[in-house]
Amino acid sequence: MTSRWVALVLSVVAGVALCAVPATAASATPASAAAAPVVGCTFTPTPDNPAARPVVQPLPFALTRGTVDVTFHFNYGPVTVRLDRAGAAPCGVANMVSLVMQHFYDRSQCWRLSDSERLGVLQCGDLYEVEKGGPGYKFPDEVSGAETYERGTIAMGNQGPGTNGSEFFIVHSFAHIPAQYSVLGKVVRGMDAIDRMVKDGIIPTDPDGPLDGAPKHPVKIATASFGR
Repeated sequence: MTSRWVALVLSVVAGVALCAVPATAASATPASAAAAPVVGCTFTPTPDNPAARPVVQPLPFALTRGTVDVTFHFNYGPVTVRLDRAGAAPCGVANMVSLVMQHFYDRSQCWRLSDSERLGVLQCGDLYEVEKGGPGYKFPDEVSGAETYERGTIAMGNQGPGTNGSEFFIVHSFAHIPAQYSVLGKVVRGMDAIDRMVKDGIIPTDPDGPLDGAPKHPVKIATASFGR
């Protein structure tokens, strides 16, 4: 483990001890997040889909207060997202913090970009290709059913209910999709960089279908770090 990872473990454990909140393996809900400074999380290994890079599985609980800024350093420029621990998806936020701390997203590529009437998102976090190359574990959705996906929203992507891992998407226009994806926070800097990605175009998966496929100009994440 790196010293930063050890520090995170110790700080979270200390917070749990002080608050006398047990680290139970239960999925988070908005109600529990509002009632306690930590909430239990369930992270389940996926032996049939092993980790694309070696990572330590997140701790089975998450902080539910405050925010944390993460900057993705794209080849188009930096994009900073503000992750909301007090929102509906504290386990999702804790997961992304863990992956950023372990450099999982460094030297990765965003394989999907869409700009259709229904969906306008940049999808990242899969290391091999679209929906392939995750962290070797999954965790439940954290949704209330009232989620909306406006421009600038960052949310978990998945391959079906309860299959969250490392995949995420950023909404560059709008996303008219069901409230089935855990919302992590909002972009606070760098939407102009994402707009340039969209402007450079898309190679559609289906030439006769909507604009949904690989970016014409590869979109890459050099590093992901905390702060701006």
